[in-house]
Amino acid sequence: MRPTAPLISLAAVTLLTLATAADARTRAECESTYTPHLGQAGKNVLWAQTPDELVDLMLKKAMVTAEDYVVDLGAGDGKIAIAVGRDFGATAVGIEYDLDLSKLAQCYVEADGLADRVRIIRGDIFKEDFSKATVVTMYLLPELNVCLRHRILEMAPGTRVTSHAFTMGEWEPDERFAVESRNAMLWIVPARVGGSWSFRGADIDFTVALNQSYQAIGGEVTLNGAQQPLIGAFLNADNIRFTFNDAEGVTRYFSGTVQGASITGTLRASGIADRAVSGSLQNAFAPAPWAEMANGCERYYAN
Repeated sequence: MRPTAPLISLAAVTLLTLATAADARTRAECESTYTPHLGQAGKNVLWAQTPDELVDLMLKKAMVTAEDYVVDLGAGDGKIAIAVGRDFGATAVGIEYDLDLSKLAQCYVEADGLADRVRIIRGDIFKEDFSKATVVTMYLLPELNVCLRHRILEMAPGTRVTSHAFTMGEWEPDERFAVESRNAMLWIVPARVGGSWSFRGADIDFTVALNQSYQAIGGEVTLNGAQQPLIGAFLNADNIRFTFNDAEGVTRYFSGTVQGASITGTLRASGIADRAVSGSLQNAFAPAPWAEMANGCERYYAN
């Protein structure tokens, strides 16, 4: 069942009483009144297209399916949003600040017969709400990416984010890829896990102190009064795993799922039966300066 794209804002919906079916029969008709040119100035960006082959790879790397709700930030002529609907059968919204570009993009959407699942709105990416997206795509500039980063990190764990050309500062991508000389990256929004956790199983109790910076985690475990460092701690979306040695030198392996302030999973060790264990956050999550708005970004939200 395809999700319904939530309304983004009242201002955005005023958007385009624009291209109706009557004036959007073909792409040629869409272009008869306006044609963008490479490098034209927009708000904080210059307009340029992502090559078709890279669009396709970005969406495949983000594992887009018909169940997804994709938001393209800085939609331009709608190329990525249209590919989402046409090639992947997903729901898509493109947010474009330039009025003429947004009208052209919506005209293309209707000319391609995709208005049932794709729409382009005229809006400001720093003011529109895209928090319900399951996939975010963008081809912006490094500073804009960084200034959107804290909002992306507030999204549901597992949200996939893919960017043509530009990074998000200190947040290392989960994957880098390229088509010819064009680079792109993929990030997966991590769950919050930094803090102190108390784990309990049928016959075992232990605590884990986790530190976190984006998807990178580490820490130490305390079991029977002895502290040991975590080995190979790993976080992907809401999936977490780590290894530690207990006081007897037995290596124990934990894998589980984060659900807000709880973690449930399985503790394994050679020669010992698997144990179901659950963890609960003690007190509150640790401060996460890495997830806060970067310095200097306020101006994008003030204008």
